[in-house]
Amino acid sequence: MFAGSHEHGERAAIIYSLIQTCKLQGIDPDEYLHDVLLRINDHKQNKLWELLPQNWKPQPRNNYAETQSA
Repeated sequence: MFAGSHEHGERAAIIYSLIQTCKLQGIDPDEYLHDVLLRINDHKQNKLWELLPQNWKPQPRNNYAETQSA
């Protein structure tokens, strides 16, 4: 109703679900989203489940510089 369209509402629900799952897992949603958005493009499609909040292992910060310079 307030998302503008049904499709936007579905997208908002997915984002809200990810954020709430992070909170339930004791994960900072900002840290999770920052890490996952940097990694998802190079992550194997058949292993995307590894990036769900309940399975997520943060990448060390020093690896960000290495992946960005490559």
